[in-house]
Amino acid sequence: MPPKRTAAVLAAITVSALGLAALGGGPATARTAPDRASAPVVTRAALDPALVEGRGARVDFLEQEAENAATDGTVIGPDRTAYSLPAEASGRKAVRLAPGEYVEFTLPAAADAVTVRYSLPDAPGGGGITAPLDLTVGGKNRRTMTLTSQYSWLYNQYPFTNDPRAGLLHPDWWITECGCVPAATTPAPVITKPFRPHHMYDEQRLLLGRTHPAGAKVRLTVPAGSRADWTVIDLLDSQLVGAPHVETAAANVLLFGADPTGRRDSADALDRAIAFARRHRLPVYLPPGTYQVNRHVIVDQVTVTGAGSWYTTVKGKGVGFYGKEASAGGSRGVHLSRFAVEGDVRERVDTDQVNAIGGAMNDSTIDRMYLHHTKVGLWFDGPMRGVRVTDNVITDQIADGLNLHTGVTDSLVRDNFVRGTGDDGLAMWSEKTADARNTFDRNTVQTPTLANGIAVYGGADTTVSGNLVADPVREGSALHVGARFGAEPFTGSLRIADNTTVRAGTYELNWNIGLGAIWFYALDRSIDAADVRATGNAFLDSTYNAIMLVTDWPVKDTHRIENVHFEDTRVDGTGTSVVSARTAGSASFENVDARNVGAVGVNNCGSFNFPATGSEFGLVDHGGNDGGGTTGPWLAAWELPNTLTCDDRPPVVPPPPPARW
Repeated sequence: MPPKRTAAVLAAITVSALGLAALGGGPATARTAPDRASAPVVTRAALDPALVEGRGARVDFLEQEAENAATDGTVIGPDRTAYSLPAEASGRKAVRLAPGEYVEFTLPAAADAVTVRYSLPDAPGGGGITAPLDLTVGGKNRRTMTLTSQYSWLYNQYPFTNDPRAGLLHPDWWITECGCVPAATTPAPVITKPFRPHHMYDEQRLLLGRTHPAGAKVRLTVPAGSRADWTVIDLLDSQLVGAPHVETAAANVLLFGADPTGRRDSADALDRAIAFARRHRLPVYLPPGTYQVNRHVIVDQVTVTGAGSWYTTVKGKGVGFYGKEASAGGSRGVHLSRFAVEGDVRERVDTDQVNAIGGAMNDSTIDRMYLHHTKVGLWFDGPMRGVRVTDNVITDQIADGLNLHTGVTDSLVRDNFVRGTGDDGLAMWSEKTADARNTFDRNTVQTPTLANGIAVYGGADTTVSGNLVADPVREGSALHVGARFGAEPFTGSLRIADNTTVRAGTYELNWNIGLGAIWFYALDRSIDAADVRATGNAFLDSTYNAIMLVTDWPVKDTHRIENVHFEDTRVDGTGTSVVSARTAGSASFENVDARNVGAVGVNNCGSFNFPATGSEFGLVDHGGNDGGGTTGPWLAAWELPNTLTCDDRPPVVPPPPPARW
């Protein structure tokens, strides 16, 4: 997602009393969890896998939430209030361990590797701490992991700071907490520090050294002498990695001077291996090891493969594999696979090119990579075409997971797992030149701490299908369609099909309203030139609305949202409404079934002129729109075609957990 700007207040007029408490708001609840039964509870995005069957990335690991495991620690949550540890946890719950306490998981299948998602406290002055975590399997084979919060804990206003003691970065911006612009307020408001802490979690992977059978007990224990006052465990992923991949007919980087111990810089050795491989039409092979690289490695017409992302790591400050700039023709025929890129990015500086993969790569593939601790996992600057990004794990980025930026066309992003980004998980941004004919398919995006799970900013003939998006934390949605950030118009078709969102729709700080699980936003221009079809989607346990369509206040009488069609949709649980419309225009609905709706089914404010003829936004009923909540059918006859029902801050009613339809 591009840099933020100061948001105008969306609506100066409301017809409702304040009802701003987020679902699960207030202090995180806590209780000591009883020992669980030994049977493992496997989830996907903290849900029964049956609820998301056929959606999201097809991954080779199994997820187990700590709150479902045996522990003598304390379960925190559920809570969706931003700036809290439960809110940033998968499923909005986790387990807090004091020194000496444990959480124990039962392996659901044979495994030789685990990933632990956790949080540690920050240092008092920022910068993070390190602390140990002991891991045993079956009470034996003890290993000590060294956890860190050096890559966690951002504070304050965009673009954030690592200093918890810092004053406001932008005292001339509107602050929701005081309902004021501090620089223009007398007396000056008191701003609690640390201000807006977020990005609290990190993850660490560990090879177990041998294969352990299903049913083995993996216990995580905080040693009694830990430096950390607490350690929060969110989840454990377990998998069977198997043996390293070997590439025999290849330019082995060890023959060109690369150091697999990571003590010496290997960037020049990689350049030599790549040059040799291009001349002799060979792939480049990185055997098991850690290779220190502190700059970009430029790749063009070459294959670079490792022994597997668990065995081969390229690590350093500024590390990245980049295609040539589009202005220089870009690179082509680049194939990167089977290694990890481990960066050292601890703050957000949008001008820094410290992404794991970047530049322009035409007719290229990126697959089976692990991208960690960089600014953006993959940021492609076009014009360019034909990149395929598949089967990657992208976690703990300071900004986006992936962004197709400026004229990227005919590209596919499929079966990627994205977790813990500091901005949009996956984005297409048609700045200056339109993206076109791109597809985001079968990806999983979890817990973006800012902005959206999947965002599309302009472009033509786009498909977003089969994805699973869960737990966005603040100022964003699971799925976002935005005419903003200088993007080119939406044209042709936009197909949003067969996606599932869960616990989505966050609180928008600048507007004091809850967003939808899917959110259309006309800021720079109308959204009316494309045929938009949202078909077969499921919106589960939405924090506020399931569907939201918004035009910004200064342009409310000039911009519209039109040609949007919702079909064959299921809404299982909303904190407020099924549809919230704060714009002129219209949308049609066919076979949209809803249950457990917290407020009236439709909040229709139109563009806030409240004409006697009704709302400026029309809801077109094409039939089959069934179900609702305590107020009756969600798309009641008296709400059609454009009856004003403007109450966009109603009390939030937490729905029951989603279940099979």
